Amino acid sequence: MPTWKLTLAYEGTGFCGWQRQPQQRTVQGALEAAWREVTDEQPQVTAASRTDSGVHAEGQVVALVTEASLDAADVRGALNAKLPEDAAVVAVEAAPDNFHATHDSIGKRYRYRVYNARVRPVAERRFVWHVPQPLDEAAMHRAGQALVGRHDFASFESAGSERESTVRTIRAVEVTRSGEEVSIEVEGDGFLYNMVRIIAGTLVEAGRGLREESWVAEALAACDRRAAGQTAPPQGLCLLRVFY
Repeated sequence: MPTWKLTLAYEGTGFCGWQRQPQQRTVQGALEAAWREVTDEQPQVTAASRTDSGVHAEGQVVALVTEASLDAADVRGALNAKLPEDAAVVAVEAAPDNFHATHDSIGKRYRYRVYNARVRPVAERRFVWHVPQPLDEAAMHRAGQALVGRHDFASFESAGSERESTVRTIRAVEVTRSGEEVSIEVEGDGFLYNMVRIIAGTLVEAGRGLREESWVAEALAACDRRAAGQTAPPQGLCLLRVFY
C-alpha cells in the first residue's frame, strides 16, 4: 500500500492536541475524518510529535498509509478541501513503505514565543506567553547553553510520560529578541513530555533575574522535576520542523 509523508501546519488553539481522543476535537481526528470523506477509507497514520492541547505546528510530519490511488497533488488538494480552516497540508511526498513518522525521526526543532511588554498582546494572545516583567534575553541564552549536549533531562519532564529513558541530546538552544518578542528555539534528537515548555519556563525565571544563570545547570544536574522552573503555557509553543 502507498505511504505518503505529509507535512501539516495547524493552530492548536481549538484542538485537544494531536492524538485522537473520544468526544474531543483533535488534529489526528480531523485529518482522518478528511481522508474518509475523500476516499471512504480509514487511514493508518503516525505523527512525528504528539503535540499537546493548544500547541501549534508549522512542520508536523505524518505518515499516511492508504490503498487509494492518488498522486501527491491530489492528496494535498483533496485533504485541504476537507480539513477545517485551522489546519492545512503544506506538502506531500511519497515515502518508503516502511516509513514511520515517529521512529524514523532523527530530530525536531521547536520555537517558544514570549511577548515581553507591560500591555498584554491582544492580536497574538493565542500564540505567545505574555510576560510583563523585563527579561534579559542575553542571560537566558547564556543559561540555556548548559542544556546543550547529551544529558539526563529528568528535571525537565512532567509526570505522566511513558518514555523509558530521560536521556536526550540537545543540539541548540537559541534565545533572541525582536522588539517586544523573545524567541526560544530548541533543537534536539527527541523531547520528553513538556520538556520544551519547562525549558522555556526555566529560562524565563533566569531572564527575570529570579535565579542566577548557573541555576539552569544545577537544575539539570539534579535530575528532579522540582529543581527546574515552571511549565510555560502551551500557546507559545510551535513545532517548526522534523528531521529525517
